[in-house]
Amino acid sequence: MPENPSRSPRSDEPSSPHPEPSPSAAVPAAAPSPAVSGRPPSADAIPADAEATEPPSAATPSADPGPHDPAGTPGPHAGAHHHSHHHLDHRGLPRARTPLAVAALGALGVVFGDIGTSPLYALQTVFALHHNAVAPTESDVLGVVSMVTWCLLTIVTFTYLGLIMRADNQGEGGILALTALVLRKLRGAGGVGPREAAVALVLGVLGAALFFGDSVITPAISVLSAFEGIEVAGSVPNSVILPGALIVLTALFAVQRRGTARIGRLFGPVMIVWFVVLAAMGLPHLLANPSILRALSPHYALLFLVDRPGVAFIALGAVVLAITGAEALYADMGHFGRRPIALAWGALVLPALLLNYYGQGALILADPRTVVNPFFSMVPDALRVPLVALAALATVIASQAVISGAFSVARQATRLSLLPRLKVTQTSEAHGGQIYIGTINTLLFAGVLVLVLVFRRSEALAAAYGLAVTATIILVLALFLLYARRILSWPLWQVVPLAVVVGGLELVLLAANVVKIPAGGWIPLVIAAALTTIMLVWKRGSRILFDRRRDMEGPLAEFIAEISPGGSREVPRVPGLVVYPHGNEATVPLALRTGVAMNRVLHEHVVLLTMKHLGVPHARAEDRSSARVLGPGIVQLTHLVGFHDSQDVPAALAEAVERLGREHGPECDAGCVEHVPELALAGMEPMYVLSVFRIEPGQDPAMPRWQRGLFRTLERAGANRTQVLQLPTTRTVVMGAETEL
Repeated sequence: MPENPSRSPRSDEPSSPHPEPSPSAAVPAAAPSPAVSGRPPSADAIPADAEATEPPSAATPSADPGPHDPAGTPGPHAGAHHHSHHHLDHRGLPRARTPLAVAALGALGVVFGDIGTSPLYALQTVFALHHNAVAPTESDVLGVVSMVTWCLLTIVTFTYLGLIMRADNQGEGGILALTALVLRKLRGAGGVGPREAAVALVLGVLGAALFFGDSVITPAISVLSAFEGIEVAGSVPNSVILPGALIVLTALFAVQRRGTARIGRLFGPVMIVWFVVLAAMGLPHLLANPSILRALSPHYALLFLVDRPGVAFIALGAVVLAITGAEALYADMGHFGRRPIALAWGALVLPALLLNYYGQGALILADPRTVVNPFFSMVPDALRVPLVALAALATVIASQAVISGAFSVARQATRLSLLPRLKVTQTSEAHGGQIYIGTINTLLFAGVLVLVLVFRRSEALAAAYGLAVTATIILVLALFLLYARRILSWPLWQVVPLAVVVGGLELVLLAANVVKIPAGGWIPLVIAAALTTIMLVWKRGSRILFDRRRDMEGPLAEFIAEISPGGSREVPRVPGLVVYPHGNEATVPLALRTGVAMNRVLHEHVVLLTMKHLGVPHARAEDRSSARVLGPGIVQLTHLVGFHDSQDVPAALAEAVERLGREHGPECDAGCVEHVPELALAGMEPMYVLSVFRIEPGQDPAMPRWQRGLFRTLERAGANRTQVLQLPTTRTVVMGAETEL
């Protein structure tokens, strides 16, 4: 069954129900290092090319596993803080670290756009709710501004930056990274029942699905709110709002393939200007009416809740808009790291946000008529059009925060066998978290366009936005509490206050948004329900097919013994060299088993090639390759790759043949690698045989009919599993088995 693998795009991140030869890491093709070593592969390595070594599991390491190795073996620093290995050059030597200030600038341009543009619409939405139920009176204004202040301090600063972002999965953040970390640690500790693991997995799936919903809503509401400033400016016709927003959004999604590092360098200076402008806008009004500073005391928020509970409850439904982007901070952590994000937040973002919110509050107290759009009312008429332009840029950057986060969460979903394999492009030489996924980019763009064209106004989307955000942050907190209690072994006197204070606040915010489901809150629920269904069906089908494939492959040692001289199924040998890319060193490639059964012969030279992915940019030259002789003419070759190394199978074979298969002369010292005669294959032209596990429609009782149909559709939509292996078209065949589902 010939297959045209063609030359590879830059990278591929597979996740498949059945093992197949497709690398896991998002790795651009790079020239391999000429040096190869015969040292044993690191224990930190993870299969990156083909069949799984373990069944699909939520206990996933953060380094990229193979497409069918969603469980894999933990990479370096698994489940801890990921540091040194991201700073190696192509020779395996230390790479210069990115200065903290430079990284913080990049984080400003990617991470803080979402929460940084909330002043555009947060207070405006609060006072517009339920026919202006929240009045521009002193008590109401102080209560609302106090609520905003303490949400920012409690949820974003203390909970996310202070606690949750320390729970990184080898540098990666986001709810699925936390889910994988929790499950792997729990299972490592032992004694975890399936119910507890299932609860953690479902929390992660729901949170990820809601985050994707947020990633569709954020660009729509942010860019629309910026262009609606035209109405306040009055000098530009309102008819440009919708087309202007659509043009800006189209441009934003078009530049995603350039990568977050470049985008961050471009957007970082813009966001510095934005936050400085936010502070400069609010400061004069705050100085003119310093009584607004009383809102720094939380008792004004409590008084508002006690004196006007119904109105305060309504207000909370929109106050949550001030913390939109908190979940993106965590999801984007893999792009920049926690310290640069924390530095940018404390030094610039939080002070600028508070100054602007307090300035808006002071302006409303001084002139209640400005409650219609307090943000744009803070500046003179002559500055409103330039402010609209700057706000449009800032909201594009706000959209970037959730788009980047969506890429990270999608890749994590493939690692957990929650989504089909996705083609992932690595966009940074030094940072494995900076990626681009074309499929996700296209789907997000389509969803955003639909929302903009259907709803047309930012306030129409506010209800949808608030529900997505509050539900996500509650799920993240629930997982973190499980992590703190079961893995960090926090005592109850630490866990309970966090659950009561922060969890209680988040539950109140959620309740205030649940009542808005008919007014648009249903949007993220529909998106989340669809994605949750997809992820759980894919997970279930992957487990079923993995078990079947593992049984079909069988133990490698037994197979080699059977076909070797004197074995029960000894087969004659024919001239030639055949390479079987295969990710499980303990089982037989399906293509090899099927070929022997059909042809009753075995080639004279057989190489089982396993690529293993390290969670570092480049594999060290001295650890690159190792070989193990399984039988006469049969070699198991292990080739280590970093996330930015080439996963070129022919190149990997050539390296091993050159280094391990070449005899050393008398001049060789004790540092030479051991010669492997079975790899003395120089000059031979190999044939590559890929294993395939084809799914045919059937009546499997393990899954309902609609789930089977959905699973088969998703499987067909997955990225081509052979592209990134860069196999020669004329010397590659596919062979394997099939099953019904």
